[in-house]
Amino acid sequence: MKEQRETAARATVSTPSTPRVESLKLHVNSYVGREGEPLLRWLVEVDTAITARRIVDPLSKVAFAMSCLVGRARSWAYGRRLTDPTCFSTYEVFKEELRQAFETPQNEFRSRAEFLDLQQGKHDVHVYAQRARYLVSDIVTNPIDEATKVVTFMKGLKDGPVKTYLFREYPSTLESAITLAMQE
Repeated sequence: MKEQRETAARATVSTPSTPRVESLKLHVNSYVGREGEPLLRWLVEVDTAITARRIVDPLSKVAFAMSCLVGRARSWAYGRRLTDPTCFSTYEVFKEELRQAFETPQNEFRSRAEFLDLQQGKHDVHVYAQRARYLVSDIVTNPIDEATKVVTFMKGLKDGPVKTYLFREYPSTLESAITLAMQE
């Protein structure tokens, strides 16, 4: 009898247990839907929080995103849900309809035009690189190809050793161009 208990005790002790993975509860700023409010930035925040919270169900993703809306955006989303409970069948559908409702139609055009004319001016390379990243991230419907991004970034740099070095190295992506520019 004692032998059986010891065997049972060893069996329960030696059973390897898988570590429990905790989900991370990140704070997401609310989206109001005001003119000029960056929807794309908010969507990136929500996507990051959804991943950190390990939400996998499409309807749960929509519910979480809707819980982060306030003001006009909240009224719009819940108004749509009230008239058609199945209107946001997936998170992707929700994001697309939110974009159509609240994104400024000419915002992408303005960002593209500003990026193509971007100049470093009196700013340091870090500020110039951040502005380039910001403008490129606003262009999602018809993205600029990598070669154009690289050439535009390099062309906008002040004449000097950084610009010369980049033209000598000729990086293949905007991120590699920014990394090289920051190293110089």
